[in-house]
Amino acid sequence: MLKLVGFDCDGVLFDSREANIAFYNDILARFDFPPMASAAVDYVHSHTYLESLEYLFRETQVLEEVLDFCRTIDYQRFIPMMVEAPHLREFLGFLRPRFLTALATNRTTTTQAVLHYHALADQFDMVVSAQDVTRPKPHPEAFWRILEHFNLTPAEVIYIGDSKVDEDFARNAGVPLVAYRNPHLQADFHLDSFADGRRLIQALV
Repeated sequence: MLKLVGFDCDGVLFDSREANIAFYNDILARFDFPPMASAAVDYVHSHTYLESLEYLFRETQVLEEVLDFCRTIDYQRFIPMMVEAPHLREFLGFLRPRFLTALATNRTTTTQAVLHYHALADQFDMVVSAQDVTRPKPHPEAFWRILEHFNLTPAEVIYIGDSKVDEDFARNAGVPLVAYRNPHLQADFHLDSFADGRRLIQALV
């Protein structure tokens, strides 16, 4: 029986593409690099902050300087660019308190700031960011922590994600995947809008 619904953050709770583009392009411009191409945009959308910087500045000699510069950036100005997914609050309202909710994300230090700014911090019973684990997604450590914390089995949860990293993460954890607005993922279920979330959950219980 379903007991917990897990969520990714970027691309699921929020359309954060423009925020990510602005953030990483600002860093690239500071070091006189051109803006990200589409492949780079896709990469930073689903990987950790450090993985993204290593990817963007691969084959250069400035990564340490970039990391030093990034410690001075105030991410708060990018958070308003993140657009909450339509019907998300209605879906969370339907889920809680009958079902537990958890967030597993490759965001790091910005996770709590994003949730608080958008007044969603109280909507999740557990939040696991890349800062909380030694091995970020797609390694299943984040989900292992969630399952252990609530004493659940993989069969009692689902995970809503939108990227190949999420697909691999769910598979590695043995958790059914709900692919959010991405028909190209190999998933147990597909969801195009949280307006249809209630119907999906009702079919699972």
